[in-house]
Amino acid sequence: MMTPADNFFMLRALELAASGAGYTSPNPLVGCVIVHNNEIIGEGWHQSYGGPHAEVNAVNAVKDKKLLSQSTVYVTLEPCSHFGKTPPCVDLLVKHAVKKVIICNNDPNPLVAGRGIAKLREAGIEVESNFLAEKGSILNRRFFTFHQQKRPYIVLKWAQTSDGFIAKENYEPAAISGAISKNLVHKWRTEEAAILVGTNTAQFDNPKLNIREWSGKNPIRLVIDKNLNLPSELHLFDRNQKTIVFNLKRTEFLHDNLEFVRLDPESDFLSQLLYHLHQRQIQSVLVEGGTFLLNSFIKNNLWDEARILRSLKQFSAGISAPDLPLNSLTENFCIDQDQLFIHRNNFFFNN
Repeated sequence: MMTPADNFFMLRALELAASGAGYTSPNPLVGCVIVHNNEIIGEGWHQSYGGPHAEVNAVNAVKDKKLLSQSTVYVTLEPCSHFGKTPPCVDLLVKHAVKKVIICNNDPNPLVAGRGIAKLREAGIEVESNFLAEKGSILNRRFFTFHQQKRPYIVLKWAQTSDGFIAKENYEPAAISGAISKNLVHKWRTEEAAILVGTNTAQFDNPKLNIREWSGKNPIRLVIDKNLNLPSELHLFDRNQKTIVFNLKRTEFLHDNLEFVRLDPESDFLSQLLYHLHQRQIQSVLVEGGTFLLNSFIKNNLWDEARILRSLKQFSAGISAPDLPLNSLTENFCIDQDQLFIHRNNFFFNN
């Protein structure tokens, strides 16, 4: 029987886990809280890929290690049971013979998938799992989508005028949303593993797709250029950040930060692209393409979130914005003079 105190400590673990957003991929977000006599004696989170896991940081934060054998560990994801960049966290908990482990979510990764829980119980440690599981699934929706649906988590993003246009008729560059919205978009870029644009967006907007308006890690740039018609002078080919060009002509590795990947012209392009990203352990993609590319994801039901920034500006004519099902709208915010509409299309939010 879980208590209000259990609820409090797991919510704290989830809060800690979220601190790693943008830094842990392809690992999940994990937080850990260690409690002795209803008092937190250690806490930690997974801060960066390749670094110590949440459980390690939490155990290291405990000053008197003798208390661990009388303590309860609250962790947002099943402790790992395999060797990766670091040793198995479950071995650390077994070593210190903790009294009890309460877990938010079981790990969907086949390398773990119940093995961590089994090893804890074999060592005589009491285990409770699936506590506040819905909150944990939402927090780690990228990780869960990647393992359960075998594709990256897809976030669609665009800005549109109040009269429903995403660009001018001649593709002439024109700012739609405001400065604060621009900063927010750059923050979003730090939270996803990759960012995708189509041929028209690459050619007419000549974007850099970096995070110059925020601090954090640049996403991998993904470009669709089926016939390799884009000019080499574009910012996307400056080799300042890892870039993959998906096409139908050639596969070629030109530089650590510039690679061309040929897809099969006889098969569905978008499905192949997502399969390729899954094979590369790319767990999430922010799609900032034009209407054609965005609609391709929508029509194929290959999207999870959509973030639409609508400004007060009007174009009167131009390239129409994509259409989304009205029943997918879940949130609406004001961002200075703009409005942000959040649509969701996955079971983490709809169930």
